[in-house]
Amino acid sequence: MIGPSSQISKLLLTLLLLLMVWYIYMDVNLYMRVQNYPIDRGSIYDNVTFSYSDVAWISCDINPLCDVTVKALLLDHTNHYLFSPLAVIVDNLLKIDDVLWITPNMISFFHVFVAILSAKCISSDSLAYRRIGVLLFEVRTFLDDMDGHVARARKHIKGERSEVGTAGYYIDGICDGLGCIALMIGAFVFLKSNPPRRGYMQLPTTASPSEKEKDTMVYKAKVTTKKVVIKIVCYSIQLIISSAAWNRYIALYQTLLESNDVNLDTYNRQTIVYQSSVFFSVAWLWRIFNVHNLLHCLLLAVFCDKLWEFLKAIQYAGFGVLLGAICVAEIHVADVKDFIYRRIVSF
Repeated sequence: MIGPSSQISKLLLTLLLLLMVWYIYMDVNLYMRVQNYPIDRGSIYDNVTFSYSDVAWISCDINPLCDVTVKALLLDHTNHYLFSPLAVIVDNLLKIDDVLWITPNMISFFHVFVAILSAKCISSDSLAYRRIGVLLFEVRTFLDDMDGHVARARKHIKGERSEVGTAGYYIDGICDGLGCIALMIGAFVFLKSNPPRRGYMQLPTTASPSEKEKDTMVYKAKVTTKKVVIKIVCYSIQLIISSAAWNRYIALYQTLLESNDVNLDTYNRQTIVYQSSVFFSVAWLWRIFNVHNLLHCLLLAVFCDKLWEFLKAIQYAGFGVLLGAICVAEIHVADVKDFIYRRIVSF
């Protein structure tokens, strides 16, 4: 184990509380930034006479509040407020953007290797190795941010955006999927080797168990493996649903709110939606329930040695929560389409 268990628990709890306070603080600032300062969308109608960069006390190069985009609003807190600025800092130090032979796709392929190494550690019986696996998968997540940063920097794209339909978009998605598959396989191998304790049959104390005891042990093992498979499959399906829905709403909202080939009236309506509390609330909902945040929760459960308890708690509840979030987003998308394109006066 990495350090005494009580010390690790106290340190982890303190870190979680600090992160939660930091995320809430940044969310409040993000909402105020959207409400009070113009959003530069690269449109001819943009009013840039007074921008957020004029009052920001941190350089916009690493400030996640400067370049507001649809994807940034739907991005989970850890990626938006920690890994994305860190990717910029690392790039500024190492000048990865200037090394042309290092392509974003190469970084994507490399973080699949890191994910496989992480899964190997997570499948271990040792809690110390599993915690190392968690840290490795977070490194993979950081590299996922890095490949996107390098791709945008070389195309001079400001802010978080998904270039839907490009080769890089699909390669990045495939590599992310492979990383998630590796993680779930690692979790399955660990749980299969270390099944849940409730309902256990105590191992026989005799050197040679009877045939009846052997049959019972085999039956118990089969039942336990079946339960593990069900839990892993259910959570994997939730990850797929979350990923598909999250990417869908990023694409839809980008089309609705960030299209520049529009007239002034439509642009003004886009701005109204962008600054509405309803849109911010829907975006915040997907900050919490997008696939990246679900993976962070899974990794936290592994780190705390509560993987089985977490999978059991979310096995069915997760589907209900995702269905609710999808329903809310679908209703809002329909309302936004009506408001922007059908000239409905009230929103």
